[in-house]
Amino acid sequence: MSPTSPTAPTGTAGPTRGRTVLTGARVVLPDGVADAALRVEGELITGVIAGAGRSGESGDAGPTGHGREEAREHERGAQIVDLSGHWIVPGFVDMHVHGGGGASFSAGTAEEALRVVATHRRHGTTTMVASTVTGELGDLAQQAGALSELAEQGDLAGVHFEGPFISPGRCGAHDPALLRHPDPTEVRKLVDAARGTARMMTLAPELPGGLDSVRLLADSGVIAAVGHTDSTYEATAEAVDAGATVATHLFNAMPALGHRAPGPVAALLEDERITVELINDGVHLHPAVLELAFHRAGAARVALITDAMGAAGMGDGRYPLGPLEVEVRDGVARLTEGGSIAGSTLTLDVAFRRAVTLDGIPVEDAVRALSANPARLLGVYDRTGSVEAGKHADLVVLDAAFEVAGVMRRGAWTVRPDVG
Repeated sequence: MSPTSPTAPTGTAGPTRGRTVLTGARVVLPDGVADAALRVEGELITGVIAGAGRSGESGDAGPTGHGREEAREHERGAQIVDLSGHWIVPGFVDMHVHGGGGASFSAGTAEEALRVVATHRRHGTTTMVASTVTGELGDLAQQAGALSELAEQGDLAGVHFEGPFISPGRCGAHDPALLRHPDPTEVRKLVDAARGTARMMTLAPELPGGLDSVRLLADSGVIAAVGHTDSTYEATAEAVDAGATVATHLFNAMPALGHRAPGPVAALLEDERITVELINDGVHLHPAVLELAFHRAGAARVALITDAMGAAGMGDGRYPLGPLEVEVRDGVARLTEGGSIAGSTLTLDVAFRRAVTLDGIPVEDAVRALSANPARLLGVYDRTGSVEAGKHADLVVLDAAFEVAGVMRRGAWTVRPDVG
C-alpha cells in the first residue's frame, strides 16, 4: 500500500472530518485483539462494534453489546473503509524525541518543530513530547517558550528537558562544556519557561542538588527521569523514593549492570514505580537486553521511544544536534567528534515492527509500550493511547507485515490508506 503525503499538522486546521466506519480489521483494544468495526465522528471514536466484519455484516453481538443491526445503523451516511487484512492499533505516543525530517526541536522555531511533527506523524506517532538537548539556560528557556505555543494549540504534548543537569561522565551527545549541577532554582526557571507544558526533565540525581530537584519536579507535576547518570544502586533508589518515575533510555548513558555494583539499571528495573524507556532500533540495545527489560519490568512498565534526532525519516549525512554536529552512516547517528552515539534515526513504526516480528513481543504488549503506557505517564490517557469510544480517533493502520498503511489523527487522515 502506498500512503499519500502527510498533511502539515496544525492545532486549528486540517482535512475535513466527517463520519467514517473502519471495518474488516483486527483491532487491538484495551482488553485484547478483536475483529471489530470502528465508528469515527469528528475527532472522536464514537463506537467500537466488536465482531463486525466487512461493512459490519458479521453476526453476533460482541462484548460491547452491538450486533449486526446496530452496526449497520452506525454505518448509514458514513464513509465505509474496508481494512480487511489489516490491523488497527492506537496512535503511537513518543515521550522522547528530538527531531526528524532534517529538523530539530532545539532550533526553537515553529517551522522546524512542525516539520519534526509531520515526519513522525507519517510514521504513526500521533502524540509526541518535544525533547531539547543541553544548551545555555537562556537558550533552553527560549526553546521551551516557543514549543509551549505548539503544545497549547495541540501539536505537541509538552516539553522534555534532557540536560543540562546530567553527569559529565555520561553526557553522550550533550556538550560537556554546558553541563551544570541541578540547582532547584534553575530547574524551576526552565519549568516556568514552558508555561505549564513541561512534562519531563532528565537529570542525574547523584549530582549536588539532584534529590531536591527531583522533589521539586514531582511536586510540580513534572516527570523526574533518571538518566545520563553515574548514580549508584543506592543513590538511584533514593531518587525513586524522592519522586523519580522514569528511566531515560535505560542501559544507555549509565553504568552497566554489575554483579557487585548493580548500579542504576537494577534499581530502576526492580522498582514498580519506574517506567523504563527503551530504544528498539537494533543499535542501542541488543535484543537479549530488550527481552530482559520486558521480562523484568513487565509490559506495563515499558515505554518504547525513538530518541530520534533530525536524521529520522532522512538519509545519511551530517546534522546538527543542539550545538554539536552528528554524522549519520548506515542509519546510525554518531558525534563527528568523539564518535558517541547521538540519538537515533528511529521512527516508532519501526520500533513496533521490530518488537513483534524480531523480538517476539506480543502485539498487545507492544501496543501498551508504544501507546497506553506513555499516554498514562503524560496524563493524556483519558484522550488517547487506546482504541475506545469517547477518545480521540488517533489510529494507525498496519498491513499484514506491520508496515504503516494509514494514519488517522483526531479523525482526519494524515496518511490515507490505499484500500477499497
